[in-house]
Amino acid sequence: MKKAFTWLEQNKVAYSFHNYKTEGITKTKLTDLLKHFPVTTLINTKGTTFKKLTAAQQASISNKSKAIQLMMANPSMIKRPVLETGKSYLVGFNEVEWAAQLKS
Repeated sequence: MKKAFTWLEQNKVAYSFHNYKTEGITKTKLTDLLKHFPVTTLINTKGTTFKKLTAAQQASISNKSKAIQLMMANPSMIKRPVLETGKSYLVGFNEVEWAAQLKS
């Protein structure tokens, strides 16, 4: 997250930060994100939160409804950052991708 914040500030990109780890995330927002990305892009399957889930819970992410329930209950499993550009979303920090999307 720190690299993303630094990049945004250095490139003078205005942003507001929503910490879904502490503030939560809505079913509506997750449903919208899953229209743009597969579940495996949005869920950090390498993170400790995901690894602490049971095998059955981990397997259930192939069902969008169950994946949404898991992400709402465990927002730490959502990859960060998720940047909403107004035109699209970006998941994870990739300087090249962000520059292409935000400086065009």
